[in-house]
Amino acid sequence: MSSQLAVERVAEVEARSAGLRKELGLIDLVLMQIMYVVGSGWVGTAAKLGNYHTVFWLLAIVLYYLPQAAVVIYLARLMPLEGGLYQWTSIALGRFAGFMLAWNLWAYAVLIGATFGVTIATNAAYLLSGSSATLSHLWWYTPIVSTLALLLVTMISVLGLRVGRWVQDVGGAAHVLTFAALLIVPLIALAHARPVAYHPLDVSAPAFTPYSLNIFGKMALGALSGFEYVAIMAGETRSASRNITRSVFVAAPIIALMFILGTDSVIALVPRDRIDLVSPIPQALSIGFEGSGPLAQLIVPALILLLLLRQLGVVTMLFNGNTRLPLVAGWDNLLPSWFARLHPLFKTPINSILFVSAITIVFSLAGQAGVGVQEAFQLLENAAGILYAFAYLALFAIPLFGAGNLERRPPTWLRIASGSGFAVSLLYSTLSVFPIIDVPSWRTFAAKIITVILVANLVGVAIYAGGKRRIDLAAQ
Repeated sequence: MSSQLAVERVAEVEARSAGLRKELGLIDLVLMQIMYVVGSGWVGTAAKLGNYHTVFWLLAIVLYYLPQAAVVIYLARLMPLEGGLYQWTSIALGRFAGFMLAWNLWAYAVLIGATFGVTIATNAAYLLSGSSATLSHLWWYTPIVSTLALLLVTMISVLGLRVGRWVQDVGGAAHVLTFAALLIVPLIALAHARPVAYHPLDVSAPAFTPYSLNIFGKMALGALSGFEYVAIMAGETRSASRNITRSVFVAAPIIALMFILGTDSVIALVPRDRIDLVSPIPQALSIGFEGSGPLAQLIVPALILLLLLRQLGVVTMLFNGNTRLPLVAGWDNLLPSWFARLHPLFKTPINSILFVSAITIVFSLAGQAGVGVQEAFQLLENAAGILYAFAYLALFAIPLFGAGNLERRPPTWLRIASGSGFAVSLLYSTLSVFPIIDVPSWRTFAAKIITVILVANLVGVAIYAGGKRRIDLAAQ
């Protein structure tokens, strides 16, 4: 696609976006980033490294987080379009690349939405049954509660951003409060003379092994990604170019400190071999407040409830962003126009929302079949993460390989940053096939993930081929 065609496509997408409501402002975008990027589970994953985590967090920030922010800011200012990364990739690398990017991002969001169903159910178990979370061990509990949570999110998504943005804002604010409690709970434990080894910002020389690099990849691409997801809804953002850029600068240092200090708290309170990778924050809070008097019996459930609000908010945001991808693909006739149909009252892509909801619930239940909660979570999360990594390979490929198709060529420093981000994404894609927990068979675990990735992409290629045939026939 030439630079002139790129300009024409930008104008076309902007015209199509004119009918969308401009509901999002700077504060909304900052809270969305904090809520979406700072996942509640990553402090547990990083805590598996012990005191090495600080160095790995800093490496992840330098080698991945900052390059990601730089590329997203550059592209969002150059092309503030509804559909975000899908539009950028289509313009720079071609429509097939754009569609496969959107397909992998869509499939990622379906699988990660399924993990959020499991996470919400597990956190609710901590809320209802204390630090042992005994409810989550009942065979019927997690499937039922995760399904109900996803149905609630579907209802909110149908109502649109006028309602959804408040759920997201409340979730972002609740997440900040919950993380604040996580940061101070080791001090409360120390004040009650508990034997807590709390050493915040301890910098120890790391050991670079396949295991530590596997976790590093998760800390980088898994934990520190998500800026581009905000740009997907640029067409629904006021002053999109300016506000998306400003929101990154405001959110970035807050996110970095939340991750590093939050991991220190988990390490201080939870033995490494007992870390709950699904819900490490409720686990740490429950342990940290034990023996702190009757007030703690009220504080811990309140904090876990706040965390549940965050997870409801982030999965709502995920649904909202994910349903916009079939919408814009429908605009391009790569998917049937059925996906682009808007609700007559709420102006939301109703058919896309219902379709995404059904698929997410199916994967949530399928992932839980025949395995424990921790292994189900790891299977869904790792497969989703690799699909997401493919999207980031495309993001970083734009300045490296698609510069000639952009209206303005990216500077050299941005291309170097893109190379760093591309390398980390490739590392993550390779190592995430393997588990970081004990499973009955790592070969079976890896085979399941590889199968999901291959099948998902083959289905994507088939859908694109069908869409292209429809376009060619219509042109004849």
